[in-house]
Amino acid sequence: QVQLVESGGGLVQAGGSLRLSCAASGSIFSINSMGWYRQAPGKQRELVAVIISSSSGNTDYADSVKGRFTISRDNAKNTMYLQMNSLKPEDTAVYYCNVQEGGPGYVNNYWGQGTQVTVSS
Repeated sequence: QVQLVESGGGLVQAGGSLRLSCAASGSIFSINSMGWYRQAPGKQRELVAVIISSSSGNTDYADSVKGRFTISRDNAKNTMYLQMNSLKPEDTAVYYCNVQEGGPGYVNNYWGQGTQVTVSS
């Protein structure tokens, strides 16, 4: 069974930095993508950053975080990271990591439990 566990959230002042971690356990056979999403109160969950292809490592970011956030992974540790710099109050949300596994005829999405990020002005 696949489990994703996030950590690293917290309270930070505007302009500060945080690094989120997502540790994966279990067997994932074919990764389509892995990424970070966030959900602010009263808003829909949105994509923040994604590693599109496990093999190529191509990444993509929401326009609102480009130049400030960096997604990365450490295969040896089965861990994905989100480095967040120059944080703004509007970055306040619960952040979730996601791994999408897929192949012919199936797609599985795995989610972490979420970690709260609060940016004070």
